[in-house]
Amino acid sequence: MSETPNETPQQPLPAKSFDPRTFREKPVSFVRRGRMTPSQERAWDELGPRFLLELPRDHAVTSIAKDASLEPAAVYGRVAPLTVEVGSGQGHAIVHAASEHRDRDYLAIEVFQAGLARTMIRAEWADTTNLKLVEANAPEVLEHALPAGSVDEIWVFFPDPWHKARHNKRRLISEDFMRIAARALRPGGLLRLATDWEDYAEQMREVGDAASAAFERAFDGDWAPRFDGRVLTAFEQKGIDKGREIRDLVYRRR
Repeated sequence: MSETPNETPQQPLPAKSFDPRTFREKPVSFVRRGRMTPSQERAWDELGPRFLLELPRDHAVTSIAKDASLEPAAVYGRVAPLTVEVGSGQGHAIVHAASEHRDRDYLAIEVFQAGLARTMIRAEWADTTNLKLVEANAPEVLEHALPAGSVDEIWVFFPDPWHKARHNKRRLISEDFMRIAARALRPGGLLRLATDWEDYAEQMREVGDAASAAFERAFDGDWAPRFDGRVLTAFEQKGIDKGREIRDLVYRRR
């Protein structure tokens, strides 16, 4: 693939759907936007059969059917610890992890097709065989497709902050998401969170602490240390350059 990982072309918005069946009552893991460049389309066509998992769909483009099934042992051809990244973006963190820890399996869930294409390009360069991708709304995959207790770690790094007060209710990390994460994680499994928005970090911590029946803090003090498995991306550096503190949290499934 000819595209370099740093390409960030301007992309037009997809056509809006007015089908009432596609409207969701619950927060989703994304804001869907953008279309692919020609090189990304080639990656989608040529690398998709190797990396992309197809799941049966519901009415919305990124929704999956409630009877969808994703059995890790069948997908990866082995039994190994599984890490799921919610909103994997361009794949920086998960491709790095998959290439560094080939004894573990990784699942990237993203709705932004250009991001998935870039992830596949990176994965091909890294020659990873332990990474798969799903184009879908991540909470639905965690709740319906993956077997209960099948995930060792869930990563949610820099989710959309919905920073305007009237939009805070759209934030992904919520009581309902904690319920979904608790179902997917095995006992002792970890939920790793990171954000560069202080008020969202505080909300994440409040939500995590309130889910004490299923989770406990896996850190001391106010915040967790920076997760060393999260590679520093241009996005994170931009937040740092603007003077925003990066906050990490990690919760352990009881």
